[in-house]
Amino acid sequence: MFKFLKEVVAGSGSGLKDFPYTIGDPYATAWGSWTHHRGTSKDDGSPVSIFSLSGSNPQDRHLVAGRNGVKRLRTVRHPNILSFLHSTEAEVPDGPAMRHTIYIVTEPVMPLSEKVKELNLGGTQRDEYFAWGLHQISKAVSFLNNDCKLVHGNVCLASVVVTQTLDWKLHAFDVLSEFDASNEASGSPMLQFEWLVGTQYKPMELTKSDWASIRKSPPWAIDSWGLGCLIYELFSGAKLARTEDLRNTASIPKSLLPDYQRLLNSTPSRRLNPSKLIDNSEFFQNKLVETIQFMEVLNLKDSVEKDSFFRKLPNIAEQLPREIVLKKLLPVLASSLEFGSAAAPALTVLLKMGSWLPADQFSIKVLPTIVKLFASNDRAIRACLLQHIDQFGESLSAQTVDEQVFPNVATGFSDTTVSIRELTLKSMLVLAPKLSQRTISGSLLKYLSKLQVDEDPGIRTNTTILLGNIASHMNDGTRKRVLINAFTVRALRDTFPPARAAGIMALSVTSSYYEMTEIATRILPNIVVLTFDPDSDVRTKAFQATDQFLQIARQHHEKLTTGDTMVAESTGVQLNTGNSGLLGWAMSSITQKGKPSDHGSISTANASNSQVSATSAATPGYAPSTSSSLDKAAPASARSSVDGWGELEDDNIHEENGSDKEGWDDVDPFDDKASPSLLSNIQAAQKRPVVQPKQAVASARSHQLKAPKSEDDPLWGPIAAAPPKSASKSADIKPSTSHNDEDDLWGSIPAPAPKTSGKPLKAPAANSDDLWGAIAAPPPSTKARPLASSGRGRGTKPAQPKLGAQRIGRTSSTGM
Repeated sequence: MFKFLKEVVAGSGSGLKDFPYTIGDPYATAWGSWTHHRGTSKDDGSPVSIFSLSGSNPQDRHLVAGRNGVKRLRTVRHPNILSFLHSTEAEVPDGPAMRHTIYIVTEPVMPLSEKVKELNLGGTQRDEYFAWGLHQISKAVSFLNNDCKLVHGNVCLASVVVTQTLDWKLHAFDVLSEFDASNEASGSPMLQFEWLVGTQYKPMELTKSDWASIRKSPPWAIDSWGLGCLIYELFSGAKLARTEDLRNTASIPKSLLPDYQRLLNSTPSRRLNPSKLIDNSEFFQNKLVETIQFMEVLNLKDSVEKDSFFRKLPNIAEQLPREIVLKKLLPVLASSLEFGSAAAPALTVLLKMGSWLPADQFSIKVLPTIVKLFASNDRAIRACLLQHIDQFGESLSAQTVDEQVFPNVATGFSDTTVSIRELTLKSMLVLAPKLSQRTISGSLLKYLSKLQVDEDPGIRTNTTILLGNIASHMNDGTRKRVLINAFTVRALRDTFPPARAAGIMALSVTSSYYEMTEIATRILPNIVVLTFDPDSDVRTKAFQATDQFLQIARQHHEKLTTGDTMVAESTGVQLNTGNSGLLGWAMSSITQKGKPSDHGSISTANASNSQVSATSAATPGYAPSTSSSLDKAAPASARSSVDGWGELEDDNIHEENGSDKEGWDDVDPFDDKASPSLLSNIQAAQKRPVVQPKQAVASARSHQLKAPKSEDDPLWGPIAAAPPKSASKSADIKPSTSHNDEDDLWGSIPAPAPKTSGKPLKAPAANSDDLWGAIAAPPPSTKARPLASSGRGRGTKPAQPKLGAQRIGRTSSTGM
């Protein structure tokens, strides 16, 4: 028998040299002759508990009992029984002699007596926690007695330990023996190691060694008495010194007193079964016990019960001991969410509980679960994560966001649900600063390009706001390629007034990123147009932005005048009060939910009036604006772009003939200009000869008469159209996407009349967008057929398609 037990104990190790754990400091108390040490694993550094028992020789009766405890602990498994990890027996030098020592390694635990002092609970919170602990120990004892037919023999305060999650577990199995009821007349001892039990813990029949009476009693008789001893030591706060002290019930709660007395009944057969104590005790009916029990069987509950429970849980958690909530409820809740048994409302509770943790503990206990939840297919959980991302976003590392979080969040950009798209968009305000440049340029901006033409006006508006806020996180090449196109071509021409207002404010916020040429030729012309916008708030912001950019231009002029050319080349002009207010507006708009009535008024300084709702109810509030002349000026390409800003990795924005397929790359008419400065362009234009044939003049005047078609473009209809451009490429430009005539540098120069092109134009109405047509056009004098259907001048005989009137006009005045 001894050889078998020694093999069981030593089976997990051959000695301390191979012991895979480091033995730490001992606790002050432990059961029996055992010493309870703190310890760590040599493999991963995880904490463990190490129990050691020493004897002078292998046949020491304490060692024999200890080997019995090792065998029992190794074979008996239950959630409320201490978990066994490893054991070994070795010879340890003790001075000149050698001592035989048994080591048991278990999950990390702490003696109950020390944990109670550490928690220092009082009143109702103490009683609720003690009720939960007694409930767990009663379940362990009931399992041993009723299911396994085993008798523990020494249930007391010292035989209970507490885990890191504040669960109570039963150990000290040295006395544990089978309940032998087959031979009731036998007088032989049933508990081989009952001498280890202190006299004060023994019931009367065990004190008298009345084994016949013990065998006739129920299996729980001895351990029910031990439960009574445990209850006394718990509530009295002192170790039981003698059996008579059990009669002192002053410290026992009234709801537990009847059960306490039944557990300590002098008649063994009438003692209370631990299973009955679990089911019927009034003491166990409290918030903490009921909450933990519900969460342990959460996967068996239906959705209605779960929703009701998690809606009440935040208020319940406020009333429970904070340490119990963080160490017991929080891990259970995180596990339930991770494995899908908890509903979306549980995530709100998890984040609330997590807010009570220190930052380092939050990263360890809560963040891993949150990162895994981003991969969930449950829309409710995804929406809840995005809604509360400001609570945990700062704790996420840049690598985690870039590699794990963003790929899952990005699926929300194309979600069919408007609310998910909106929440995904708003979450970027927190996540974008942690993304790499590759992810921003190659992925995020492409999603934002599509959202800026989203069917929901609130999403279009918030996309513009977001672009203004994350501009500082883009590189210079990306900013040059994206910002002006996003704000002028799309935002300023949106049919939704708050979207136009957002575009103006975004331009103001990002004013330091634009060169003077861009401000003068692309930004100011587009903003000035909005000074007669149908919406008063858009007009107000347009005037403010115009003043701001004119101030920048004025400062640029002053620097050029004083000769500070190095400074003048870069604008970088920041208004002291303007930009700070605009940035605050943008941030509040992305985080707050406004009413539909607030959409038409976006304040520059007050965030309370700035948020644009992304709900469908916002559209009817601005329905009249869709019929205005300004709203119809939005180009068709602003609703159909697929690639958005094109290849964002290419920082070169000066391209020949911007492609119509890349949403915003074709809108800058100055990309084709090779002249280094605006001044040189004007001087070159003034030196051009003003010579043209009569046919060309007649043709140009004919176009002047045909061009003004207000029904084609209400925005520019009242302004007289300019003659066609002289460049041969003008016939290929699509007015719905490029609007090159708006930015024409030469329209304001009155000297030359435009040259005509040899290629026939598709329609004279294509030039109806030219802002400068009314300034430079000569008065019409003759009528001529349209160029699309006739030649140049003589009526009956069609012109040769390859011969232009201008070219022949330089040598002859007779035309063909």
